[in-house]
Amino acid sequence: MRSQQSRILVQLRDLILKGAFAPGERLAEIPISARLGASRTPVRLAFSTLEQEGLVASSPGGGFVMRAFTRKEIDDAIAVRGVLEGMAARLLAENGLAPGMKEAFEECLTAGDSALGGDALSLDGYADYVEMNDRFHEMLVRFCGNAALQRSIEVNSRLPFAAASATLPMHPASGDGRRWLLITHHQHRTLVEAIQRREGTRAQALAIEHVEVARMNLRFAYEKAREGAEVAPAMRLLAPSEDRESA
Repeated sequence: MRSQQSRILVQLRDLILKGAFAPGERLAEIPISARLGASRTPVRLAFSTLEQEGLVASSPGGGFVMRAFTRKEIDDAIAVRGVLEGMAARLLAENGLAPGMKEAFEECLTAGDSALGGDALSLDGYADYVEMNDRFHEMLVRFCGNAALQRSIEVNSRLPFAAASATLPMHPASGDGRRWLLITHHQHRTLVEAIQRREGTRAQALAIEHVEVARMNLRFAYEKAREGAEVAPAMRLLAPSEDRESA
């Protein structure tokens, strides 16, 4: 079910990606709550989630501040997530789906179909898709049964933009959000089909390929940064040498 918490989290991620907050800027709850038309509690909870994703940091005086990060840091973290989720998909395919897993995946995918069912991508539909996407990727790792792999994913997800849904706000920013989300959702279905057929190598390759959409979104943002468009503050802070190194 859609929650106010999901909508606030989506809106804050989008503001960060559009460069609304400067690195080191204190993120005051009251003006941000007013800006989003929300109470302070869901805003505070959303900042806690963003801290776990490495996008903001706790302030010594209380509250949160905007973090800065480099292009290479982001790109490396997304690549590692692809490798880890690829391993999870291969293990799940090789071990087979236990009773209830197939139904859980299908219920999740159906929720994604519903979120993308309209002709245009609304904020509510987008929030629903984010919830579904988070659930899909969490199940993929949890169902594989490898505790060490789960812990590795949890650690990697604390790096900037490495969490499963962290780059999704770039979709509506591109002006063609629904089309990109339809592509990612089709990849979800193809991956589940490979797992059901116990095609371990193919499932692994599909999971690794899946994160390439996130990396494509980041490349899009870098291009916009060069053109002077609104993007995440960290992307404007990239030193020329770092940008060339990770191009």
